[in-house]
Amino acid sequence: MSERAYKITVIGAGSTYTPELVEGLIDRHESLPVRDLTFVDINEDRLQNLTEMARRMIKAADLDFTVTPTTDRRRGIEGADFVLNQIRVGGQPARIRDEKMGRRHDVVGQETTGPGGFAKALRTIPVALSIAADIRRLAPDAWMINFTNPAGMVTESLLRYGEIKVMGLCNGPYGTQVQIARVLDATPERVKMDVVGLNHLSWVRTVYLDGQDVTDRLIDMMVEGLRDHDDSFDASLIANLRMVPSGYLRYFYHQQDVLAHQREGGKTRGEVVWEIEQNLLEQYRDPELCCKPPLLAKRGGAYYSTLAVSLVDSIANDRQDVHIVDCRNTGAIADLPDDVAVEVPAVISGHGAQAITAGHLPWSIRGLVQHVKAYEELTIEAAITGSERAALLALLNNPLVPDWSTAQALWKDILEENADYLPQFTRGREAVTA
Repeated sequence: MSERAYKITVIGAGSTYTPELVEGLIDRHESLPVRDLTFVDINEDRLQNLTEMARRMIKAADLDFTVTPTTDRRRGIEGADFVLNQIRVGGQPARIRDEKMGRRHDVVGQETTGPGGFAKALRTIPVALSIAADIRRLAPDAWMINFTNPAGMVTESLLRYGEIKVMGLCNGPYGTQVQIARVLDATPERVKMDVVGLNHLSWVRTVYLDGQDVTDRLIDMMVEGLRDHDDSFDASLIANLRMVPSGYLRYFYHQQDVLAHQREGGKTRGEVVWEIEQNLLEQYRDPELCCKPPLLAKRGGAYYSTLAVSLVDSIANDRQDVHIVDCRNTGAIADLPDDVAVEVPAVISGHGAQAITAGHLPWSIRGLVQHVKAYEELTIEAAITGSERAALLALLNNPLVPDWSTAQALWKDILEENADYLPQFTRGREAVTA
């Protein structure tokens, strides 16, 4: 157990995810004691709502750590031991615009892959780096845990340019672990996975159950189970890959099916989430509610409390256990540069994440990983420098953008719809115009 109590700051605490995090801190209060949980958000109404909800949860658990709300980010960061980043620049309305933009251009409209993920990265990376600047000044020893999407690119920008201690976290791999455990009729704790790739672009190469390699058995069971389903991966794909792909790989492997579904119309995922969020926020206002409501499970981000708090606990207590995180490659994947972010198992200690060597990727996935990483590098360059050339080349290099004409049309829409969030580009245009 840690001998000290921590100040944990949550940037974007008005998120409906926050009760998940509070639940995790309550569950681990003995090994990870908290002296102050500081909530930071620019939306005062949501900030107060989530603060009161958190206080009720803590009181119901008979704990006494404080919850301090503030709209002043610098005040919130000052003296923090851990900063959890869960912002959404532009909120759900920006996400919905990204998704609908994809539909207009008949490309995949999704918030973290394709042009939607590109637009989100451009909005988010500069803000994440400004948070890092505050951490350098006001809490130089603090660890940032980045949960903000697109998590891989945001984390890489922080690793390369933020000059802080940081690692990224995604609930996707653990969700896959839970699904695999269900297929094997086992608990998730009995399952270990060899995961390789990038955030939202990863594969499970090997699965162990109680230390025994059960990959072939699992693949055969999955193939049989998929034969009667048309809303997931094709059974023949899994049979040939002999790996378990991240759910986000459906956008690449079954792109035409995704586009056909988009053309049918209906609500985007962002619109569905918006409705769920409004319902959740109303429930959080109930003065009798002191635990997370069942509806939160439909919001997405399942297992956030388990993962985020477990990761913080591992750093704080120097556990040297293994988590799947977004961290610096440093040779883990031999087919990528050392300084890029990858999503792999890593040993977590008080010194950070040490990626476990994965070697060379199989040829069946190597090209796609390198292709997407090229797109990510150009996107990060564009977000930081405001280079339209880099932005256009990033879109052109995105595997979900079919050609140059589409890249140009998408870029025009992205600039127009995000003008308030992309000053790094609009300033340059104003200078050229002048």
